[in-house]
Amino acid sequence: MTNNFPRVMISGTGSGSGKTIVTCALLRILKRRGYNPAVFKCGPDYIDPIFHKTVLDVPSRNLDIFMAGKDGIRRTLDRGSEGRDFGVIEGVMGFYDGISTSGTDGSSYDISKETETPVILVVNAKGMSMSIIPVVQGFFDYVGRINNPIKGIILNNISPMVAKDISLLIEEEVHIPVVGYIPHIEDADIDSRHLGLVLPNEIPDILEKIDAVADKLEETLDFEKLVDIANKAESFRTLQTSFALPLCAEPTEGGPLKVAVAKDEAFCFYYEDNFDLMRDMGLELEFFSPLHDKRLPKADGYIFGGGYPELHAAQLSENTSMLEDIKKAADNNVPIIAECGGFMYLQEELEDKDGNIYKMVGAIPGRAFMTGKLVRFGYVTIAAAKENTYLKPFECINGHEFHYYDTTDNGDTCIITKGTRNRSWEGIQIKGNLFAGFPHLYYPSCNAFIERFAASMLVGRSKI
Repeated sequence: MTNNFPRVMISGTGSGSGKTIVTCALLRILKRRGYNPAVFKCGPDYIDPIFHKTVLDVPSRNLDIFMAGKDGIRRTLDRGSEGRDFGVIEGVMGFYDGISTSGTDGSSYDISKETETPVILVVNAKGMSMSIIPVVQGFFDYVGRINNPIKGIILNNISPMVAKDISLLIEEEVHIPVVGYIPHIEDADIDSRHLGLVLPNEIPDILEKIDAVADKLEETLDFEKLVDIANKAESFRTLQTSFALPLCAEPTEGGPLKVAVAKDEAFCFYYEDNFDLMRDMGLELEFFSPLHDKRLPKADGYIFGGGYPELHAAQLSENTSMLEDIKKAADNNVPIIAECGGFMYLQEELEDKDGNIYKMVGAIPGRAFMTGKLVRFGYVTIAAAKENTYLKPFECINGHEFHYYDTTDNGDTCIITKGTRNRSWEGIQIKGNLFAGFPHLYYPSCNAFIERFAASMLVGRSKI
C-alpha cells in the first residue's frame, strides 16, 4: 500500500533546542489555518506525546526503529495518518543522535530517511549570532548535500534585532531557507524533572503558553514554504496496515474481552501502538483512575502503565477501596500487566523523595524508593528465564527503561538485556497471571505476549 501524506519532521541540534514547544506551536498554527494534523514522536519518549495530545486532543504515536523495526514505523505512520491531512513528526535528541555513539541508527536522521520525510531543523540560537551559520553548515554538510533531508531552518531563542540578517546569511551561505524564527518568550518556559519535561497538567495555562509561542512563530513563519516542503515528502509504502488480526473469528460469549487501563495523573506513560494492537485483536479498552475512582472497574484484565506514582503516593495510599480491589483481582489470578510506575504501585510500599513511606497495593512483595540517580536508561530486550504465562523460552519482547527509582525486589523471572551493550540483569516479578517490572513494553514486538494475555482473560471469563 502506498500513502501520499504531506509531512515534516521538526528536529533539533540537540536536546533542549526547543523541538517540543516548536512542534506544539506549529500544530496550533495548522489548526488555526483549517488543517487536521497528525503528530508523531521519534524514539521511545512518552512525555512529549502527552504534550502533543494536549494540543490536538488526538493520540501522538511513537516512531521507533528499535522497538518496531523499519516496516513497523511505516505502519505506525500510516495508521496515524488516517483521516489527517498534514503530519508533524517531532525528532529525538540531536538530529544525528542514534541508539549508540557509533552510528546514526535509530536517530531522527535515520527515521527521516526511512520514512522519506523532509526535515525542519530547530537551532537554539541563544547567545549566538554569526556562530549560528557554521552550526547550520555543519548539520547540513555532515552527511553530504545530496539528498540531505534537512530542507528548512527555524531559529529559536534569537534576538529579533539580528534574526532577519542571520536568516539572510544562512540562505546566502548555506543555501537553505529559514522558514521562521522565535524570540525568547520567558512566560512560555517549560520546566523539567528527572524523567524529562513536567507533565502538561502540572503547568498552569499550558495552552496559553503554547499559543504565545504560536503567535510569535506565526508572525515570522513562511507558511507557504513550509507547506511546499511538506508536499514534497515522498509517498511511503507499508507492507501491512494492521497490527494484528482479530483473535476470535466468532464473537466472544459475553461480548469482547475487556482490558481496563489505569490512566490518570499518576499513570500516563503509554505507547499508542500497544492500544492499536489490542484493539486490532478485538479487545475492548476502558480507562480508569487509581487516583480518583473508588472502585476497580469490572474487566477481564488490567494494565498499569508508567508515570509518576511517587508524586501522588499519599492520595494513592488513601484510596484504600481501590487498593483492596486490585489486590483481590491479583489474588484471584486475574491477568495483570504492570510497568515501571505501575510495578511500583502494585508492590507493598512506596517511599517518596522525602522519605515518607506509603502503603500500596501489596499484590507483590517489595518497597519502591528514590535513589537520587538514574538507575536504568535505554532500550532493552526482555527474555524469559523462568516459566511464566506470557513469555516462552527463546521469546523476547522489546522495551525501554528510564527510572530514578528502584525497589527491594525487582524479580528474577526474565533476563533483561541492554539494547546496544553486552550487559544484562534479572527482572520481572510473576504471580500467577500478574507480570510486573520496570521495563515499558512495546507489545507489537511480540504479539504472542498479548495473545497469551488475552487467552488468560478468556480462561478467567469461562470460570465465572
